[in-house]
Amino acid sequence: MNTKGGCGKTTVATNLASYCACRGYGTALFDYDRQASSMRWLRTRPSHLPPIHGVAAYEPPRLGITRAWQMRVPLETRYGITDTPAGYALIDIEDRVAETDVILIPVLPSTIDIHSTADFIRDLLLVGKARAHNTRLAIVTNRTRIRTRAVEKLERFLNKLDIPVIARIRDTTHYVSAYEQGLGIHELNERDTQKDREAWTEMLDWLDNNRGGFTDFEYALLQDQRA
Repeated sequence: MNTKGGCGKTTVATNLASYCACRGYGTALFDYDRQASSMRWLRTRPSHLPPIHGVAAYEPPRLGITRAWQMRVPLETRYGITDTPAGYALIDIEDRVAETDVILIPVLPSTIDIHSTADFIRDLLLVGKARAHNTRLAIVTNRTRIRTRAVEKLERFLNKLDIPVIARIRDTTHYVSAYEQGLGIHELNERDTQKDREAWTEMLDWLDNNRGGFTDFEYALLQDQRA
């Protein structure tokens, strides 16, 4: 989540979903953004790769279908990953926070993005009541390059927050190539993606150690399915 557009929410969602699926975890990908970037990526994904259950959550339920049925996930699902839109209403934040175990916040190393992210984190804590809901927050820095003033400024900003930086996504065209093929970056054959793969290993390890199971919301969906 992040109210700032273009910060890398879809990149994080699609690559994390593919990485979880490749590790053998049942994975569901929810797309709340009307641009449908995650669903477009999923439709491109080759059929021989580990499957990911996709939910076009931005669409209203079809006639005769309940919202709960539309949002159902397979029983073996371990991770439900949500790609959220930019600029949503503040009134929706508490609902999103209450449904979630962990919120990953992608941020770019620019002054505009740093200020926007600071405001968003404030809203998560004050409006969304993240602490009261026991929802964990984590930062993912995106398009980072070594030894730039923008990255140094970003690091200084993040050091002031009591929120961990669990991964750093490099500024590389490999992510564009992976998206166009319906892949995660770890599924590319290029040798020089090794450094990029390490970021997703670190991210999933952190998630596995921080309430890595179903949320109450996901359990409710599963109960609906069983009924």
